[in-house]
Amino acid sequence: MGIAASDLCQHVIRPTLLYIGRHSPTAEALLLGAAASQSALGSALDDQRGHGLYRISEQRHEQLWDQHLARDPDLASLVRGLASQHAFLAAPHLELTVNLRYATAIAWLLVEAEHAALPAEDDLHGMARIWRRVFQPQGQLRDFIQAWQQFVAQQPRAA
Repeated sequence: MGIAASDLCQHVIRPTLLYIGRHSPTAEALLLGAAASQSALGSALDDQRGHGLYRISEQRHEQLWDQHLARDPDLASLVRGLASQHAFLAAPHLELTVNLRYATAIAWLLVEAEHAALPAEDDLHGMARIWRRVFQPQGQLRDFIQAWQQFVAQQPRAA
């Protein structure tokens, strides 16, 4: 059993996006859909494809820090502030599994690094295209839409 979509949005996604100054209804919806598609909203947090809610690979995690966050020290500092003080230094990729807010910030910044135009928050096909581009290049658009319908659409989202 994963995390309820409304709880994930209210307690993790929205506060994280607000904290890093990137909040929008579309960003919330896209990250909910990504978490639903990648890990069934946290039903399984670790496998060979990557770590945590969003299944982020160690390589993508490192690339984001090296190629995106290294160029924006203020944003890097905000994101680093979400990570555990000592554990991050010993095992930075583990933060993607155990620290939901850190993983959410990294997931959003992976989207941002792709410079993709965001669709409307109710455009599932548009969000599915971004999900496939950022998180699951081998995925089918229908996988995102089915996960959305199963894990997100069935539950009311927090206001």
